[in-house]
Amino acid sequence: MEGQIDLFTLLAMIVAVIAVLKLRSVLGQRSDEDDARIERKAREDVRNPATAGAGSDKVVSLPRRDREEPAVLGAPVDTEEEDKRVREFAKGDETVADGLFAIRKLDPEFDPGEFVNGAKQAYEIIVTSFGEGNKKALRDLLSKDVLEGFTAAISEREARGERIEQNFVGINKADILEAELKNGVANITMRFVSQLITATRDKAGTIVAGDPTKIADVTDIWTFSRDISTARARSNPNWRLIATQDAH
Repeated sequence: MEGQIDLFTLLAMIVAVIAVLKLRSVLGQRSDEDDARIERKAREDVRNPATAGAGSDKVVSLPRRDREEPAVLGAPVDTEEEDKRVREFAKGDETVADGLFAIRKLDPEFDPGEFVNGAKQAYEIIVTSFGEGNKKALRDLLSKDVLEGFTAAISEREARGERIEQNFVGINKADILEAELKNGVANITMRFVSQLITATRDKAGTIVAGDPTKIADVTDIWTFSRDISTARARSNPNWRLIATQDAH
C-alpha cells in the first residue's frame, strides 16, 4: 500500500543501520589479534634490534650471544686471588705452578687444595687397605700396573702366612712435587710424610718386621693421574695412583 512501509523493508533498514554502527565502532580500534600481532613484532624487534628500524641510520645493534647455551654460573676464574692460591701449592716452583695452571685451564673445576685433600684421603685408604690385604678396596684407586704390583705383594705375603698389624697415625705433610698436563691427561706427583705403627708377624706370630710399640716416620712419593681431555672424561672426578717410589 502507498504511504506505508513494508515490514520486510523496515527490517532490512534496521539491519543496515546496525551494520553501519558496528563498522564505525570497529574502525580505528585494535582487536585482540591485532594486539597479539603487534606484541610479536615488538619481541622480534628486541631479539633483532638491527632490523627494528630499517631505513633509519640511528639504529644501534645491541651485542647478543650467538650461542644458545646458558652461561655457566660459578665457574672458577683465574683472578689475582686464584692465581695466588695456585702458587701457594706450588711453593715457589714455577714448573709446578705452570703445570697446575695448565690443568686448571683445561678443567676449570680443578682446585689444587681439593686435590691435595683428596690425595691424602686416598693415601690413607691405600696404605690401610694394603696392610689389611683388601684387594677389592684398591681396584678403584690404582692403575692396572700398580694394582698388579700391590695384589702380587699381598698374595706373596699371604702365601708365606704373614700378616700385618698396622695403625695409621696420620699425615704430617703432603706436598705437590710435580704437575703436568700431557695429551689431555693430568699427572700430579705428591710427597707424603706420614706416621705408622706397623709390625709383620709370621705364621707363629713372631714379629719379622716393624715394631708394634713404636711410631715409624714414612715418606712416600706417589703420582696420581686423571684423564681430562674431554667433557665426558672430566665428568669422572676420580684420580688413580699410577706410580710409587720411596723417598731417598
